[in-house]
Amino acid sequence: MKLVYIVNRIDGPGGLERVLSIKASMLADHYDYDVHIVTLNQKESDLFYEFSPKLTYHNIIARGNPLIHAYKYASGLRKTIKKLNPDVIAVCDDGLKGFLVPLILGKPCPMVYERHVSRNATVKDNTSIAGKIKLGLMNYGGKFYDHFIVLTKGNLNEWTFKNLKVIPNPLSFYPEEQSSLKNKKVLAVGKQSFQKGYDRLLQSWKQVIEKHPDWSLDIYGTINKSEGLDELATDLGISETVHFHAPVKNIADKYKEASIYAMSSRYEGFGMVLTEAMAYGVPCVSFDCPYGPSDIITDGTDGYLVTNGDTNVLGERIINLIEDDQKRSNMGGKARESVKSYLPEVITKTWNELFVSLKTKGVQQVLKQTN
Repeated sequence: MKLVYIVNRIDGPGGLERVLSIKASMLADHYDYDVHIVTLNQKESDLFYEFSPKLTYHNIIARGNPLIHAYKYASGLRKTIKKLNPDVIAVCDDGLKGFLVPLILGKPCPMVYERHVSRNATVKDNTSIAGKIKLGLMNYGGKFYDHFIVLTKGNLNEWTFKNLKVIPNPLSFYPEEQSSLKNKKVLAVGKQSFQKGYDRLLQSWKQVIEKHPDWSLDIYGTINKSEGLDELATDLGISETVHFHAPVKNIADKYKEASIYAMSSRYEGFGMVLTEAMAYGVPCVSFDCPYGPSDIITDGTDGYLVTNGDTNVLGERIINLIEDDQKRSNMGGKARESVKSYLPEVITKTWNELFVSLKTKGVQQVLKQTN
């Protein structure tokens, strides 16, 4: 099976890169796939995550004004795919151009689109002219894919395609050890951005440390000074208990050191950080944002779901877990058990079955055309 992934870049510390490193590597190492990854303007050769040495990489260089950039990308992509002649193509590009790849290529084989974020990430205002145009192009291009894959049941509500299918992200790890839940640390992971809602988390944290000033909040992710989080922490009088860190490769160690995980996102594609924390037996407190947390957390059983944006209740739930050691331990144990459904071997098996069925479909279509 020759499988081609079309992405933007894979050298960063983001969730898409992490997921692709797991899936593509397992398909190559355990299912004997011939996996090729096509990137766009990727500069660095060093990858943040570990990919199988069996993978093959192709980088398209497209620079210039928007028209020249688009032309170079389209021609480079067509040339690369013609040379590779894949059995199946999977597109992992959450931008607008990802929806147009079947039109660019003329659909030379069965194709799958993987949507890793909420539709809100691309179309923030669907009432504006620009928003309506984007949404129209997305709805048009998405219909040409054999399967349009989303990560959660909630994401199904964002699209009207007949080719929709849910396949969640795989766990990055499932360690033998788990957190002791005794460290006075709350953890959050993700880049500093409007989406991640750390401004809301800091509001909740002010409430937490008024009762428990000996606890700390550690936030790991790409630092963006324009978000003004340092200034907000200072204004709230919580800067001594909030620590912002750049991304680290050993993030698993940080889950192990944490006793509570907090997610304050305004919207998500899935929320893989929740499953990673739960794999370490760390109970999670999360806004019930669209979409992801409600698929992963069973409220009051293995974590807490809070009405999206209710910072007071988010703070109260964190305080509840700080003050109740037994509840924290019970929820952590149930969380660790519930995320076994996201083990890589489970999720990759589903992908393999999908790709095999598409290859069979592709072969049958070729036979029809030749007869």
